[in-house]
Amino acid sequence: MRFFRLRWLRRLPLRARVIGAFTLGALLAAAGLVVITYGLSRESMLDQREEASRQQFFANARQVQASLRVPDPDFALLLESLPSLSGSRSIVRLGEDSWRTRSLQPSDLPDQLVDTVLGTESAQVMSYELQGEPQLALGLRLRPSDVTDLTEVAYFEVVPLSEIEDTLGSLSVILIAGAGLVVFVGAGIGVWASGRLLQPLAEISDAATSIARGRFDTRVETVDDPDLAGIVDSFNDMAAAMEDRIARDARFASDVSHELRSPLMTLRASIGVMQTRKGELSERSAQALDLLTDDVDRFEHLVQDLLEISRSDSGALEAGPVNITELVENTVELLERRPPIDVGTRAADLLVMGDKRRLAQVLDNLLRNAEKYGGGATRVEVSRHGNLVSIAVEDDGPGVPPSERELIFERFTRGAAARKRGSGHGAGLGLALVDEHTRRHGGTARVESRPDGERGARFVVELPLVGHR
Repeated sequence: MRFFRLRWLRRLPLRARVIGAFTLGALLAAAGLVVITYGLSRESMLDQREEASRQQFFANARQVQASLRVPDPDFALLLESLPSLSGSRSIVRLGEDSWRTRSLQPSDLPDQLVDTVLGTESAQVMSYELQGEPQLALGLRLRPSDVTDLTEVAYFEVVPLSEIEDTLGSLSVILIAGAGLVVFVGAGIGVWASGRLLQPLAEISDAATSIARGRFDTRVETVDDPDLAGIVDSFNDMAAAMEDRIARDARFASDVSHELRSPLMTLRASIGVMQTRKGELSERSAQALDLLTDDVDRFEHLVQDLLEISRSDSGALEAGPVNITELVENTVELLERRPPIDVGTRAADLLVMGDKRRLAQVLDNLLRNAEKYGGGATRVEVSRHGNLVSIAVEDDGPGVPPSERELIFERFTRGAAARKRGSGHGAGLGLALVDEHTRRHGGTARVESRPDGERGARFVVELPLVGHR
């Protein structure tokens, strides 16, 4: 059972756990302080009241004892003249059914106290409640003198404790209010401490997000705290090593691509010469020339994509405001078969901050992907969802199985439809570039089924908005 409780606590955010720990600590400390302070105060006040009551009781009892030296003493006058402590009341028992009192009734005394006093020579003290009010009762059996005909005399006093209870009630209210203030301060300290504690982690998270979007030169500012400095330094070292590795890989890909362009141009020129004399070739040689032409075309697209990926990995975005609706319309205008464009009522003239050339390439790659593997785009939709603009390209091809919907955005990965169709013009880099450029703009790319239930695929790119005109 304890294991499940701990697992439930671990699911809470770290900030909530830190604030909760400070608040719980302050609550426990305040509760302990309230209990101890109230208990000690109550015990001290009751002890002081009982001691003062004892002293006054014995002084009054001595006066009552002295009055027994005369015959037929006036107990009513005597009781009226006795000093009273905090509203105490007195009563004298003379025999079994005879009582002398000024305000206290025999029924107000607990029977157990009366019986105990009559059976012993020592004073007795008892706490009890009378009509819901706390009382302190004291009793003492006195020695009657020979000048009186009394055989049994006992003196009792009842001291009310309601004043102490009222004081304790006020004290408890003050203590509870103070405890609430302590808990509030503890929670405030927890909020402050969690902010200071998690600030470097938040900066690391922001830096990691920035690096994921392609800003590889992002670093976290150093901190003075020795416990956090190691984390920050390790992250910066990791980011620097990753930036260096990505830069080297990008330079390698760029250098290879550039080196391949020279023989590629030579091949392209040679094929052009052979194409001019294709009629002089045999049928088998002509078929071989066509295959060579297709492979050179594929090779050329591959080199261009590699160059684009190397620029994407190493180059910074040339960010500026881009009108998505205009971008979509201009890109679709370049196609031979132009699909209809559906712009939502809330999606007109939406702006995103980004690299216009790369965003145009994202849309162009999606349209060319639909042309190669889906029979051409059947619809392009621009819509708005909160702070995001969504660009969707639909086709009526075979679609993408759910098991491949994430894999097809990886580099050099081709879906089942491309493999079945045996197209020689794809190397699996087009959708990888779509995903790469979209992520670097803070957006996402995905593929899903068409919402109308028809066959085909729906590629969706979502980008954050920066405003609209």
